[in-house]
Amino acid sequence: MRFRPLRSRLAGLALALPLLAAGMAAAHAQALPQRIAESKVVRVGVSGTYPPLESKDPATGRLVGFDIDLGEALAKQLGLRLDWQESGFPQLMPGMQSGRIDMVLSGISDLPARRETFDFVNYLKSGAQFYTMVSNTAIRAPQDLCGRRVATVRSTSYPAAIEEWSNENCVKAGRPAVTVVGVDRAPLILLEMQQGRVDAGVQGSETIPTLMDNNPNTFRPVMEPFTTLRQGIMFLKADTALRNAFAGALQALFNDGTYAALIAKWKLEASAAPGVLVNGEPIR
Repeated sequence: MRFRPLRSRLAGLALALPLLAAGMAAAHAQALPQRIAESKVVRVGVSGTYPPLESKDPATGRLVGFDIDLGEALAKQLGLRLDWQESGFPQLMPGMQSGRIDMVLSGISDLPARRETFDFVNYLKSGAQFYTMVSNTAIRAPQDLCGRRVATVRSTSYPAAIEEWSNENCVKAGRPAVTVVGVDRAPLILLEMQQGRVDAGVQGSETIPTLMDNNPNTFRPVMEPFTTLRQGIMFLKADTALRNAFAGALQALFNDGTYAALIAKWKLEASAAPGVLVNGEPIR
């Protein structure tokens, strides 16, 4: 039996790898729904007010953030172009149901109630977290939140989570309940707090480090996240081919190190997912 020299075998492997990658991309493309395979375009719903996941670069007006970079990397893996369509967070789910957009990549939580209509390809860990201003010396411990006004985005799962936390940690202990103040967008939480209309806010734990970096010596967390959530790319439940194609592409980004590089770029190490899940379960 004759063996080729090692250099020759490595050269052959180098030539084969691009062909293998192309074959994988072609396999993903074949799995896409016909409308996507033909147009090569996916309409993605996003609400650009939630850094570091998505926000507007003030210098260019372009969308930037972890979700934006991840979406573009997934599109490249699948040979597609993303048509980012901005809207308010409350309009994202109706936009999918009406057929205006194909998927949502916008820091949206995978909740059991939402799974009745939508499927999720999970890609980040998250949790609701209280924070307040550094100057607010009245709130030092979790129980100091009892009887306070706390702002959060009303269209998220956080108002109900705050109420549940308040019932368990304030009301049952004989303390006054937390008053939830709903706002339309996350930046308005900061405004309400800075103008003294609320005492604290609640956002996803993945956003708090960036909030503090962008506003030095202004905000601080009150405690660790008080819920455990997964965030996911959201698809209509009937659109399983598109969901599976993006789940496969995300797995490829985990495998080749792209996911880890983007996590490091946006300083989201504490929120990194250990692997790809669909509706909280391993890919089958």
